[in-house]
Amino acid sequence: MISFQLDLADLAATSFACSALQEAVLSLRMWTHPGYYAEQIPVFQRMRPAFQLLDTELLTSLVATNRWVPDFLTPRPSTPWPDFRAELAALRATAPDRVRTDLLRTFLPHDRAVPPRLAHGVEEPEAVLAEVADALELYWSECLERHWWPRARSVLEADIVHRARTLAERGADGLFADLCHRLHWADGTLTIQWQRGTGIPDAEVHVGGRGLVLAPTCFARGAITTIDQDASPWISYPARGRATMTENLDPPPHGRALERLLGLPRARLLTLLAEPASTTELAHRLNVTPGAVSQHLSVLSAAGLTSRARHGRTVLYARSPLGDDLCR
Repeated sequence: MISFQLDLADLAATSFACSALQEAVLSLRMWTHPGYYAEQIPVFQRMRPAFQLLDTELLTSLVATNRWVPDFLTPRPSTPWPDFRAELAALRATAPDRVRTDLLRTFLPHDRAVPPRLAHGVEEPEAVLAEVADALELYWSECLERHWWPRARSVLEADIVHRARTLAERGADGLFADLCHRLHWADGTLTIQWQRGTGIPDAEVHVGGRGLVLAPTCFARGAITTIDQDASPWISYPARGRATMTENLDPPPHGRALERLLGLPRARLLTLLAEPASTTELAHRLNVTPGAVSQHLSVLSAAGLTSRARHGRTVLYARSPLGDDLCR
């Protein structure tokens, strides 16, 4: 059990963020433990040919048999939505002692040994860090960035928009009650309850004005955290809407009446907006430019058929109740 002591100032400073690097690292669990994340299987199966051209032995060795990964690979987001390559640059600057310590702490308790491809990291942490960073960069560019990230980012952003609205409307009680089954909030204390046998030691964290960072992820079965007294407390939790990742990327079928009324491009766009999505994801799924999507969205919005919500620099679009009625 890990408990976080939060006062009013800490609650006021609670924020949401999402790390592309964290998602890339945790997505390696799909290649070692795919059954835990069934909603992701279809898209990762499509990525398998590209993945098999990479250094799969090194990448999969980063995941222990209990699905843990070294903490230095998943740093806390430094901004609400950090750029992947900026995070990767920060990863490359990780202190050698941190690399060595995290490798031993991840693999020895459960697996009894550091995997062969990472074992030299105990003596040469700088070398293994460079190899791992290079492998992750290639994995991102060849597999995730185009084929997975646009949809995943929309899911994560939609989750954050929903949670922020819940916090504003229902306060901390409503937020934490809905965030994850492992979390319990009472009398200024937020507790993460672990299952027995996980090997995670109990801890009590006094947030002490540092604020709390909440980060959705597509690759967790429940709330997780790491303890670092020098950084802002951080909790990662399962993103709402992960099940939509099983959907076919092709636009769903629409009625001919809707097409005759709106035209084919706008009919296809409106049917896709049953779940919130960004212009980037919509352009990817429709195989058109983001500018073309924006033009059609402006028309649909002016007609009252869509609504939108902003998270950082990204705007998420969804059908309005009128849009839902029209699609039916």
